[in-house]
Parts: sequence; C-alpha cells; structure tokens
Amino acid sequence: MVKRTRLKGIFCILFLCFSLPWLHSQDKEAQPRQINIVYGANFTKDEARYPGASIFSKDDRQVQFEHQGADLWCDIAIFYQKENKLRAIGNIRLVQGDSILMTSGKIDYDGNEKLAKAWEKVLLKNADMTLRTDTLFFDRENQEAYYRSNGTIVDSTNTLTSKIGRYFMEPKKYQFLQNVKIRNPEYTVESSQLDYYTLSKNAYMYGPSTITGKTYTLYCERGFYDTKVETGYGIKNTRINYNNRIIEGDSVYFNKAKEFASATNNIKVTDTINDGVIRAHYAEVYKARDSVFATKRAVSVSLVEQDSLYIHGDTLMITGKPDQRILRAFRNTKFYKTDLSGKCDSLHFEQRTGITQLIRKPVLWNLENQMTGDSIHLISDMETEKLDSLKVLNNAFVISQDTIGKVGFNQAKGKDLFGKFIENELKIADLVKNTEVIYYMYNDDQELIGINKTICSSIRLTFENSDIEDITFFTNPDGDIFPETELPESSRQLKGFVWRGDERIRSMEEIFDEDDNTLVLPKIRGVDNPIDTDADPAISELEKKARDYVNSADPNAVPVPEEKPLSPPEKAPERITEVRAEPGIAPGYYLIANVFEEEENFARFSRMLSDRGIEPRSFLREGNQFTYVYLERFDTQSEAIRARDSKYYGRYTDEMWILRVVGN
Repeated sequence: MVKRTRLKGIFCILFLCFSLPWLHSQDKEAQPRQINIVYGANFTKDEARYPGASIFSKDDRQVQFEHQGADLWCDIAIFYQKENKLRAIGNIRLVQGDSILMTSGKIDYDGNEKLAKAWEKVLLKNADMTLRTDTLFFDRENQEAYYRSNGTIVDSTNTLTSKIGRYFMEPKKYQFLQNVKIRNPEYTVESSQLDYYTLSKNAYMYGPSTITGKTYTLYCERGFYDTKVETGYGIKNTRINYNNRIIEGDSVYFNKAKEFASATNNIKVTDTINDGVIRAHYAEVYKARDSVFATKRAVSVSLVEQDSLYIHGDTLMITGKPDQRILRAFRNTKFYKTDLSGKCDSLHFEQRTGITQLIRKPVLWNLENQMTGDSIHLISDMETEKLDSLKVLNNAFVISQDTIGKVGFNQAKGKDLFGKFIENELKIADLVKNTEVIYYMYNDDQELIGINKTICSSIRLTFENSDIEDITFFTNPDGDIFPETELPESSRQLKGFVWRGDERIRSMEEIFDEDDNTLVLPKIRGVDNPIDTDADPAISELEKKARDYVNSADPNAVPVPEEKPLSPPEKAPERITEVRAEPGIAPGYYLIANVFEEEENFARFSRMLSDRGIEPRSFLREGNQFTYVYLERFDTQSEAIRARDSKYYGRYTDEMWILRVVGN
C-alpha cells in the first residue's frame, strides 16, 4: 500500500513535469479561462428555448459563479458552457475583489471577452462613488464601464449626470458626453463633454461648458475646474461673470477662496453697471477689493455723450464700488475722443467728483487748441456727464495755429487757466496772473491787420470754431498791435512756447506705441489628454520627490527679501532663492515649477506641462547636477512675484517658487 502510494506520487510528479510546459504554453496563448459553477442549486435544461444551455435556479441559496477574480450571484442562470457565456436573471450581484460591486436585474456575461452587459436598475459601486443607470457595459479586461442611456454618479462631493459615460477604474476617471451636469450645494457644472477624476474631484472640460457658483458664472469650451476648492481656468472662448464684471480672454483663471480672477491674451473686462470696458492682454480682478489691474496694450473704453473715450497707459487700475469708481493710468498715458485728446505721464479719474487729473507733463488738444501746464484737471457735469470745465494749474499755456493766414500761432499764457466747455468745445478761457498774449488780427476781408502783443494781470479768451474770437484784457494792459513787417520772427513766440502738433492724437489707434503694436503674446495651448497628478501615482511620486528636494536646505542658497508688487493678491508664502550664474544660465528671476535629478522624471513632468498647455523650459545647474524646470524668466523681481501670485496668470495652479540668478 505504501509502495502504491509512492508510485502514485511519483506518477503525479512526472505528470506535472510534462504537463507544466504545456500549461505554460496555453497561458502564453492567453486562452480564456472557463466560467466556474460555484453553487448550482437546481439544474434543468430547455433545449427548445435555450439549446445547449444548462439552467440553474436558486433554492435557499442563490446560484453562484466565479470567473478570474469575480463572483456573481443570481436567482436564475442560463449557462452556455461550450461558448463560455452566461445570462443571469434576478437580484444579481457581481463582486470583483474588494473594490467593485455591481447589482442589476439581468446580466449577459462573455467569459472569453470578460465583457458584461447589465440592465434593469444597474448599480456600480466602489469605495469612492456610486453609479446608477439603466444599462451598463462592464469591460473587465480593460477595467472600464460605460453607459449610453443616461447615468447618475454620486461621490462624497458631487452628483454627476450625463447621457453617455465611461468609467476607467485604474485612474478612477470618468469621461462624460452629452447633457453633462455636476450638482453641488455650492455650484453646478454643465458641459457637452467632461472628464472627471473621482479621487481628486478635478474636472476637465472639452466642449461648451458653464460653471455657476454663488458669486460667479464661468463659460468656456476648453478648461479645468477643481470642484473641491472651486478654482479653475478656461482656454477657449472663455467668459466669467464676476462681481458686476464680465471677463473674457483667450485664457481666464479664477480662485474662489482668494476672490481673484486673471485673464491672458485678447482680454475684455466689461463693467456691467457703468458700461465701461477694459481691453488688454493681461488683467487681474480682485473681488474683495472691487478692483481691476490691466497691462499689455491696456485701454479703457467708456461712453461720453454718444462718443467713445479711449484711455491707454502701460498699466491701468480701476478700484472702488460701482458708483465710486476710480480709474488710474500709469506711465505713458494717452487718451482720445473725437473732439478731445491728450498725453501725460499719469491720469487719475474719480467718478464721484467727475474730475480727471492729467499728471506730469500734460498736453491737451481740444479741436485745434493745444493746452499745457504743470497739471491739468477736466471737470465733468455730474448730472449730464458732459465735459463742463477745465483747470490748467501752473505755467498755463494755450496755443492754436493761425488758421487764416497760416503764418504763425495765437498764444496766451499765465500762471493758471480756467476754461468753460459748451457742447464739448472750449468756449471761454480765463488766464490769471502775469498773463501774456500774441494774437494775429484780421479784418472782415480776412486781411491781416497786425499782430497783437500784450501783457496784463488777466485775460479772457472767447473761442469760435477753435479760433480766438475775442480777447478781453483786465487791469492795466500794456501792449500794441504790430504790423507784420515790424515784429521780428524771434518776437512772435512767448517764452516757453513749444508747439507739439506732431504729437497730437487724431485717432484711437494712435494712443498705442510701436511696442504695443508689436507685442508678442504667449502661446496658449489646449487641455488635450490631461494627466491628473492626483490620480496618476507615477506623477504624484515624482512631484513628491521634487518637492522634497526644493524644500530641503540648499547650501548655496541665500534668501532675498521680496519687493512689494503693484496691487498684489492675497500674498503667497514668500520664497525666493538666490544662486550665482553659471554658463548657459542668464541672470534674472526664474519662476520654478520643479527640480529633478533623474532624466526620466524630468521628461515625464515636461510632458505633463505640455498637456496643460505650457511650453516647458529648463536648465541644468553644474553645481548640483539638478535640472530646473521653469515657466518663464523675468528681468525684475516684481514681474516674477506678480506671475507667481497670479498662478502664472491663471495657467499653472500647482506649487512654484522664484530662483534669482545673479551675475558673477
């Protein structure tokens, strides 16, 4: 008996030795594994209705089957063993490992393809979400589930519905098509096509989409939205309604918690209450401060008496509540209206008082009259909103070309000038203190009588069709009318005379300089095939390593204090590191996104940036042999800080820091 057992054991070992290569070969050919009957309960056949099938029905226990890591329970099963297919009916439960549970009224399951079709009140559930639909296709081979006739997904944060949906189980990602909606107590998202990650709660939109929060509405046709913190951006046909303003641009970013929005390229910011418009190529809106900051070919457009007033400066800022707006234009300010234009270094307009101040080296043209002084104030009538009056303070000077003889210039100067507009045309100008005048006088036949040159305490000029029609001298005028031949050319200009007619702005286009018109805009790319770093373990790991490195002490690093940026948003934690320049690394301020030691991780992160629409740039430091990935290099610290605090103008929402490279 013992010998028999031993021989039997030897035979089994030999059988296994010969069989294993064959079994291994079968595995290589990826032969489908048979569906196994775990518990068959009652067995019957019905060749008329189900030829070749075995029929199992429950007793006190449900029928149970198993196939490659999945178990299925049902009330009735029609099993085609030869075809390796199964139809399950009644109170179905399909469990895959400890992660997936699916219930339904009926299921057709193909063991060769590992594909299940479930219908009648289908529910798919895992630890993160619950999916309900009428009919669901479950591809176990590729770990995907999809529906075509409306589905509802509920996770810990949101309820999502769509007509068509596909669930990828490995990245825990949904793709939704047609009538997509995300519902949350704080907001709703409606889209024609949307990807959603159940772990990170991030949504990527690929068609017409509208996000409606309690304090904002965002529309875009390509964009990103973090549903946890209500932060996002759009990069195609984007528009956001934000605190009585509509912001449009090629790329628009917003952050609910910071009450901040920014836009890049071809921007239009509309004040819906005052009908004012800001156009630029970069703008920031701060909701809590009720302010707008704009630069890069920035222009303010407002309607004054059915005529548009254009104001341009290197930087524009609008602050204050809707009925108390203050507009500031900084550096190289120009403005244009059909009958009024001017230049100055800076401009300040206050809606509450109706006063516009032209600050530093101002020049104003009203029709053919040029006015200069140390500062100029334009005052509007608060009821009619028409231009009412004018103040030129210190060194006031009025010049107009002699429009009849074209031989010289009518001039008047004094310490201050006070003017009165009627229908936007300067009609009266009072010059006070140490006034002087040179005036070309004509008779009714348009013949030059002489040139009036007078000084006195004050003068009143009255204008008609931009020409001086009458002059009234007050308090001891001293002067004479000189024949043209008796007044030398050198005496026909008052001291301080500067004619700036060649600078006069005669159209809206002329408010922009060559630098404005040749501005190169940053390229904004699409959100194609995004990588969700919260859902991709490999990306998360490499970012973690990078953060560990950049947060570690750098023996060559020297902290540098930050400059205060113009009208900053809520300040991010300050972080600027300084290193010495190396060959191939130009001095400047680099906005760093990540640092890598391994080439593979650097390449993967670069692809991720490209997928987000950002062109990756990098340099290798010889001192530590690390590769630094940066978003942009800036010449000044304030520019770098503004880019960092605006999340790279709304284009990059992850952690970033500033590396200052100084010359040797």
